[in-house]
Amino acid sequence: MSEATRDPAADPQAAAATTPEEPEEPRGFWARYARANSLVVTLLAFVAAMVLGGILIAIADTRTQDASHYFFQYPWDTFRYGFAAIWHGYVALFQGAIFNPHTAAKGTWAGYVGPISETLTNATPLILGGLSVGLAFRAGLFNIGGQGQVIMGAVCAGFIGFHYHLPPGLHLLLGIIAGALGGAAWGGLAGLLKAKTGAHEVITTIMLNYVAVSLLAYLLSVKGFQAPPYGQAISNPVYKSAQLPPLLGSSVRVHGGLILAVLAAAFVSWLLNRSTLGFRLKAVGANQYASRTAGMSVEGSYITVMLIAGALCGLAGVSQILGTNSQLTGDIDAGIGFDAITVALLGRANAKGIVAAGLLFGALHAGGTQMQSATGTPIDLVQVIQSLIVLFIAAPMLIRAIFRLKGTAAGVGGGELAKGWNG
Repeated sequence: MSEATRDPAADPQAAAATTPEEPEEPRGFWARYARANSLVVTLLAFVAAMVLGGILIAIADTRTQDASHYFFQYPWDTFRYGFAAIWHGYVALFQGAIFNPHTAAKGTWAGYVGPISETLTNATPLILGGLSVGLAFRAGLFNIGGQGQVIMGAVCAGFIGFHYHLPPGLHLLLGIIAGALGGAAWGGLAGLLKAKTGAHEVITTIMLNYVAVSLLAYLLSVKGFQAPPYGQAISNPVYKSAQLPPLLGSSVRVHGGLILAVLAAAFVSWLLNRSTLGFRLKAVGANQYASRTAGMSVEGSYITVMLIAGALCGLAGVSQILGTNSQLTGDIDAGIGFDAITVALLGRANAKGIVAAGLLFGALHAGGTQMQSATGTPIDLVQVIQSLIVLFIAAPMLIRAIFRLKGTAAGVGGGELAKGWNG
C-alpha cells in the first residue's frame, strides 16, 4: 500500500500526524478566568494602575530618595521606606474617600460620614457630565463641549437663584429647569451646526467652550451680576430657597444633586434600552447611511442627542452652583467637562458603568486631597493614577498579556469600546 492510499484511521501515528493539535486549556487558579470578560479586565486594569501608581508614590517619597543613594550598601532601607510611603499614601486615600477612623473617633456625624460625603459630592457632576458624553457617543458624536455646557447651566441656574425671590420649592425647581435649558441650548447649538452645515462637533464644541468662558468672565464684571463691592470676579450669592437640600445633614457637603444624577442615569438607561428614540440614536451612531436609507432623520437625531447631552451637562452646572457652591466664579466648571470624557470612556458609555466610574473618580478626587495633606504626596500623582487606569482600560490586550489571560472576550478598549458605544 502506498503512502498516498494509507488510511490514517488504520495507522495511529499517521492519524496523530495529520490531526491538528488542540490548544492547551489553561490550568490552575486562572482557569476560570481564561475567557476573561470586560469586568475582569477592568478590575485588573485598576489593580495594575494602582501598582504602577504605588511605584510612583515611592519614587516621589523623600526618605526613599535619600535611601536610594546608598542602595547597594543597604538596599533594605530603600524598600522599607518605599513600601511605607505606598502604604501610608493609599491608606490616606481611603481615609479621605471612604472612612477616616481618626475623625470618627471624635464622635461627630461629620466625622463619620465626612469622607464618603466628599466622594459623593465630587462624583455628582462627574456622573452627570459622563452621561452627557456617553449619550453623545452612542449617537456617533464626540461631545467635548461639556465645559461650556456646564458653565451655561451654572450661569442660568445661578441667575435664577440670586435674581428672583420665590418660594423655596418653586425657586429650586425653576433654577434646575433654567440650568438644564441653558446647557441644552449650548449643546443644541453644536448639534444644529452639525445637522445643517456639517460642521464637526469637536470643533464647534471646543469653540463654544471658549465663548462660554469669555461670556462668564464678562458677566462677572457686570454690575447686578457681580457681587458688591464690585472688586472681585464673583457673582451674587444664591438665595437659600434656590439651593439643593443637604442629604446627610448640614455639617457635610453632599446635597440633592446626587439625586438628580441618579435620576439622570435611570433616564439615560431607559432612553437607550427601552425607548424608540434611543434605538434611533444608537442606529444613527452605528451607521448613519443605513439609518438614512431606513427613513430615519440623521440630522434630527444629531440635534436631539446634543440637546439632551447639553441638558445633562447643564444639570452638572446646577449641582455646582445650587449645591456645592453658592456663587459663580471663573472656575465654576472645575474641569468637569473634560473629566466627564474620561468617566464616559471608563464607563464604556453605559449608564451603570458611568455611575461606577464617577464614584471611582469622585473617591480619587476626595482621597487625593487627604493623601496630599497627610503624607505630602503630590496631588498630581492622583491624576497620574486616573490616567493610568484609563490607559490600561483602553489596552485590554496589554492587561491580558500582563496577567496571562487567554481568550478574545470583549474588552473595553480601542475598537471594542466603539462596539460598547453603539451596542
